[in-house]
Amino acid sequence: MLTKEALDALGAETAEGIARCVNNEEFYLKLVKKVLEQDDLDQLRAAVESGDLDAAFERAHAMKGAFGNLALTSLFEQASAMTEELRSRNNIDYSVYVDQLSETLDKYRELL
Repeated sequence: MLTKEALDALGAETAEGIARCVNNEEFYLKLVKKVLEQDDLDQLRAAVESGDLDAAFERAHAMKGAFGNLALTSLFEQASAMTEELRSRNNIDYSVYVDQLSETLDKYRELL
């Protein structure tokens, strides 16, 4: 079940996220649900697999922003690390980042 306590247990900082939503916990949880249901990860994975680092950067950066705004800290940190590698266009295996992000995102999605 999607609750602030369950999110906190996964590394979110819900007090901060709820404060950004004018202290409206119901609205905050609604936004979290919406973000977790998006297919951004599939788009990110497709961009990485096709070698389109520009598209991968844009998708990772968007995910980073959404996770950061909602204080989903563990997801934000992973998306942030990937975004910075992509920003530099480093010649690395980005699938490692995608897999790590996918694993963490799956834990969050189990709450839905």
